[in-house]
Amino acid sequence: MERSQQTLERTANKAAPSVEQSAPTPSRRPRITKYHLKIALKNPATLMGIVLLVFFTYMIVAPVISLLLSSVQTATGDDFRTGSAPGSFTTYYLERTFTSMVSADIFWEPLVHTLVLAAVTIVLSLAIGVPTAFLLARTDLPGRKWFSTALIVPYMIPAWTFALAWRTIFKNRKVAGSQGWLEALGFTPPDWLAYGPVPIAIIFTLNLTPFIIMLVTGAIANIPENLDEAARISGADFKTRFFKIFLPLLRPSIISASTLIIAKVIGEFGVTYVLGTPMKFNVLATTLYQSLNTSQGGVAGVIAVTMVIIGALTLSVDFAFVRNFKRYSVVGGKGSAHKLIELGKGRPIAFTWAALMFTVSVAIPLGVLVLSTLMRTPGVFAAGNFTLDYWIGQNLPFAAFKDGVLLNSRLITATHNTLLFVGIAAIGSGVLGMLVGYVVVRSPWRWLGSFLRSITFTPYLVPGIAFAAAYISLFAVQRGPIPALYGTPFILIFAMMMDEMPFASRAGVSAMTQLGKDPEEAAQSLGANWWQRMRKIVFPIQRSALASAILLPFISGVQSLSLVIVLATPGTEMMTTLNMFLIDSGYDQAANAVTVVICVMTLFLTWLSRKLFKADLASGMGA
Repeated sequence: MERSQQTLERTANKAAPSVEQSAPTPSRRPRITKYHLKIALKNPATLMGIVLLVFFTYMIVAPVISLLLSSVQTATGDDFRTGSAPGSFTTYYLERTFTSMVSADIFWEPLVHTLVLAAVTIVLSLAIGVPTAFLLARTDLPGRKWFSTALIVPYMIPAWTFALAWRTIFKNRKVAGSQGWLEALGFTPPDWLAYGPVPIAIIFTLNLTPFIIMLVTGAIANIPENLDEAARISGADFKTRFFKIFLPLLRPSIISASTLIIAKVIGEFGVTYVLGTPMKFNVLATTLYQSLNTSQGGVAGVIAVTMVIIGALTLSVDFAFVRNFKRYSVVGGKGSAHKLIELGKGRPIAFTWAALMFTVSVAIPLGVLVLSTLMRTPGVFAAGNFTLDYWIGQNLPFAAFKDGVLLNSRLITATHNTLLFVGIAAIGSGVLGMLVGYVVVRSPWRWLGSFLRSITFTPYLVPGIAFAAAYISLFAVQRGPIPALYGTPFILIFAMMMDEMPFASRAGVSAMTQLGKDPEEAAQSLGANWWQRMRKIVFPIQRSALASAILLPFISGVQSLSLVIVLATPGTEMMTTLNMFLIDSGYDQAANAVTVVICVMTLFLTWLSRKLFKADLASGMGA
């Protein structure tokens, strides 16, 4: 054996070239580099990737950098405050935000309010969402399939919809100047129940509990039956199995949901604006909006950067936890059917619970909004008080909104702007997402695809209103050949397009990964150039994925408020910004009617995406 081993080693040494012989000479190394560079640049995916990298760097990275610089550079017109020339370095905005006499009002209290609301929302949403997801995934709950869709409806409609419904019921004349339904019926709600942190936390919980259900349902469904069955054989009751088996295995989904809820609460503007402003209860989103409205761009930059840092830190926790997900792997190569847990005598209780959730989170808010648009006097249910004037009437008692919603020229213009701007942005993000996917899959430069994926994910780390502030900081004035875009439709379109790139790029990568090279290579052998291959082969094959990547951002854009509230101007008014104007003006019936129109559009588009492209959120996101 030793002799044979020595013989093999000698033979291998003779066959292998020496290090000196195999190493390329210094004169050859540049030639090889140029050769590989020449080959890579001949690949259309590489050239397109370079173009996309430059484009996204300017449209995503540059606004964030500009936002950062705006917090430490003197803005034009602030030289008398900072004592330095415009564009020079200053710590004035940092000091005003963090250490001045007004810092508690403009930063520290809003920061505490934001974090407390996020913590309360996480606790309440998990306490409600996880048991409900378990009922939907693993029990014989009556109407289980119907509830799987019905209970995620609140996530499909704007969060401030619930705030308007809450205000319609609970507001009082002491704070709002007009009465709500309960006050009209003889009961005056206390201020803490009408406005402030309590109703805001409740609204956040109603809106984000479906998010928990979507993330957790798939994860629960993936837990193997044999684990639960072994525990049952060992004599463990349902409570023990839930807390000892299911809940520990759901830790990844729960942590992901919690971190994402923090990001969503930080960026939410409408709810806290509607229910917090009357009580002067501010969060970071509303104080950022107020800073922009009072021309304090530097302070707004500091607050926005803080929001970005918090969002990035919370999501980094999620990313760090993803590395340990293998510890929670329970799905093998074999599929397994789950035996539904029989609730027995608890079935009526479980059904009542699910029905109550649907009633509170869907039926009551939407029903209140619709009824409020039919009442002349809020809360009076007499037959003579009902009217269609706010829908189809004319000469209404609103100075700036004279006609009913369906006849009002201002709403028609806002609807046209919304459909046009959001439509262009959705198409742009969908096509760009597919191109990013093409570069990631086809380019020989792996680093190029990695850079594109990282850059296009950046907007997810930035709350909507902070991203809008970043766009204002970059595009408010002309910079080189790029003109000032503020006040034009282009700033809205580009901001919405880039804001949807995290979803669009990942949809594009997923779709292109499943597309082999054979169709393109066959067309190339027949003389088709790159554009012909993309137009006649790639996009037609991926038309379903492309349509889905366009429609879902369109749904999100129709109900977008935080992103557009500071970018829209009177000439570029959208449905959501018109809604905020009506709220500020005290035109409650008209504001609620516009909200109903937005909800109907959103739900219809969601239904359409489900029917056409199987984009069904009810199947769960944690699978």
